[in-house]
Parts: sequence; C-alpha cells; structure tokens
Amino acid sequence: MMPAARESLLDAAYAALARRPWATVRMVDVAAAAGVSRQTLYNEFGSKEGLARALVRREADGYLAGVERALGSHSEARERLTATAEWMALAARENELVRAMLTGCWSERLPAPALSAVPSSSPVPAQRRADGPLPSPGDFVQIVRDRAVAVLVGAGRDGSGRDGSGRDGGELARSCELVVRLALSCVAAPPGEGGVAELVRGVLHRQPV
Repeated sequence: MMPAARESLLDAAYAALARRPWATVRMVDVAAAAGVSRQTLYNEFGSKEGLARALVRREADGYLAGVERALGSHSEARERLTATAEWMALAARENELVRAMLTGCWSERLPAPALSAVPSSSPVPAQRRADGPLPSPGDFVQIVRDRAVAVLVGAGRDGSGRDGSGRDGGELARSCELVVRLALSCVAAPPGEGGVAELVRGVLHRQPV
C-alpha cells in the first residue's frame, strides 16, 4: 500500500474517534471512509489493535515534530523554550490522544494500547515500528528535554558539552526539564491570565539558560 493510503486510513480512524468512542469504531467504516476495502485495512494494520497502535504512534510523531518546529522558531534560548512549552500545552488541548500520551490518563472513549512492544510479523515497515514500544509520559519528558538541550547547545559543536557561553550541559538539561515539566503541569491544570508563556518566562528568569 502507498504511504498516502495508510495516512488516509489513519485520518479516517482519527475522524471516527472524534465522533464516537473507540470501542464502537468499526473497521469496515474506517475502510469505507478511506475508500479502500476492509481486507486492505487488515493487510495494512493486522487488527483493530494494530490500527490503534499506528494511530497513537502517528500522533506521537506529529507532536514531536511540532516540538522540533517550536525549538527552531526563535534565535534566543528562552524564547525557544517558551515556544516549545506553548506548543506542548496547545497540542494537548487540541488532541485528546496527545493529552492522554503526555499525562498517562486514557479515558474510556480512547484506544489505550500497551506501551510495551507487541509481537509483530507485519510485512509493513511502518506497522512494525508501530508495534514496537510506544512512548510513556516519562519518555516524552526525556525526549523533549534532550532535544531542547541539543538545539540550545548546537548539538555539542565545540565537543565540551557546553554552549557558546560556557554554560554546563547539566545545568541546561535541568532548566530544559523544568520547562517541560511545567508545560505538562499546564496540560493537567491550565493556567490563567498570561498563560503558559508567562509561567515559563518567570521560571527561566531565574534559571541558567
């Protein structure tokens, strides 16, 4: 199957989930919405559980791609981190699968695939990846923190683990993790006036970034 067709099936599954609980989403309806046969859907994902894993994997990848864009959206370190925190909160507010992945709180209406890898004999490379481990809330903290550090240090361009101002990578990592965890706390308890940006800027004013 062409990647575009796989994306169409995932789009159809996501749209169906927006309308009804996952338990009532039917594979035949997903296939029909994507314009393919039910057998084609099963060939691609193997089962409804496989479709759920692929959907969660795609939304996780989209969230992390948004993090990358946010980290590259400014030249100044504090603004990069502020933009990243804002993206994290926005993505979780607009996408309940992302919110569940970040918080670990899966409502009954969502698919909730096991985060551990499952046995996979799929001939489809994208499905074999989806059948691998899915990121936990802790994994997301580590991934975003480490990516932020790499961007802010310039991927260790001087080989010292410090950025151009001589700041230690450990200090920077602690500051980045603090921002990530603050952003995640805003997912669970949205901030008031001033929003995420004001909270993050207040924290970074006192942090070595």
